Amino acid sequence: MWIVDLKKNSPPLDVALAQLEIEIEQASFAGEKVLKVLHGYGSHGKGGVILTHCRKQLSGMKKQKKIDDFFFGEKWNVFDQTTKKLILQNKSLADDEDLNKNNPGITIVVLK
Repeated sequence: MWIVDLKKNSPPLDVALAQLEIEIEQASFAGEKVLKVLHGYGSHGKGGVILTHCRKQLSGMKKQKKIDDFFFGEKWNVFDQTTKKLILQNKSLADDEDLNKNNPGITIVVLK
């Protein structure tokens, strides 16, 4: 799984969102099917700016058909149907350290 760390070095919002778009393009070009975005949850306990805008950007990319889907880290567990399907398609995803952790600081992106 391709991992994008938007938390590293605490970039400004515009830099983080540009990095997300570039990483999605690179991962797609490399033939990856799943990408994990590490954006953190925010320091105030109610969802940070990067988390909020990252998910808005992904929503727009889904509408534009640039990605197949995305879902929040809270759904990244073996009881979720989408997660089960992805693991069946790629067994190595079952080894992801965030699987079953109910982690709102990540978002899983399903690429085209």
